[in-house]
Amino acid sequence: QVPLQESGPGLVKPSQTLSLTCTVSGGSITTNSYYWSWIRQPPGKGLEWIGRIRYSGSTYYSPSLKSRTSISRDTSKNHITLQLSSVTPEDTAVYYCARYHPGRAVYDYWGQGTQVTVSS
Repeated sequence: QVPLQESGPGLVKPSQTLSLTCTVSGGSITTNSYYWSWIRQPPGKGLEWIGRIRYSGSTYYSPSLKSRTSISRDTSKNHITLQLSSVTPEDTAVYYCARYHPGRAVYDYWGQGTQVTVSS
């Protein structure tokens, strides 16, 4: 088992930067092969992939969010961090972190998700 836990503020004001942390237990984020992703689900809509960071530290972002997104890691704390700048109410969603297993081509572990609302 690899428990993942998202944390961060539940309310963010428009134009501010949303910052979330994913704490990974039961396994190192630098373990060879795995990708650590952020995914969100706006109310009434499907899942939207935001971006990911590989075990090596390289990142890749959704083209639609790339200009506002930064994913980083703290290997000493085994954390993955998401920053999304210049947020609008359209960024309101449940945000998930998940581990992608490329060999099996599946997201095999998910956090429970954290609700983020963008409102003044």
